[in-house]
Amino acid sequence: MITTKWFAGSGDLTDAHYIRRIVFMGEQEISEELEMDGTDGDAEHLVVYENNCPVATGRLIMVNEKMHIGRMAVLKEHRNKGLGAITMHACIEKAIEQGHKKLYLHAQTYARGFYEKLGFVGYGDEFDDAGIPHIAMCRDMTTS
Repeated sequence: MITTKWFAGSGDLTDAHYIRRIVFMGEQEISEELEMDGTDGDAEHLVVYENNCPVATGRLIMVNEKMHIGRMAVLKEHRNKGLGAITMHACIEKAIEQGHKKLYLHAQTYARGFYEKLGFVGYGDEFDDAGIPHIAMCRDMTTS
């Protein structure tokens, strides 16, 4: 059974951090300093559970007066089950409920196609973030 739960930045982020530590710090070898960037308190965090076990996460955070999805991660053994799409749809829905007209993210370039299927469009040049190539993307929620 798949369930989702939102946590305020001041809430218990244990499950979100658990997933991020495995995916970003473990698999992708991103330093703790970069991954735990000190902005979690300003964000809203979604955790997706499968049979009450945390398996995916993402966060919504305002950056320069723009709403961003970030820290999107699915545990390796739970990928290709649609959990990434569930996470993204929940984040998109929450942003719409909050009245945001556009939603931004920085996608690892290998995942660009995943985000394009969800209505995001890349813009600008590819850039490096924590040693991983990324592309900035935006979804206009007034047309979709």
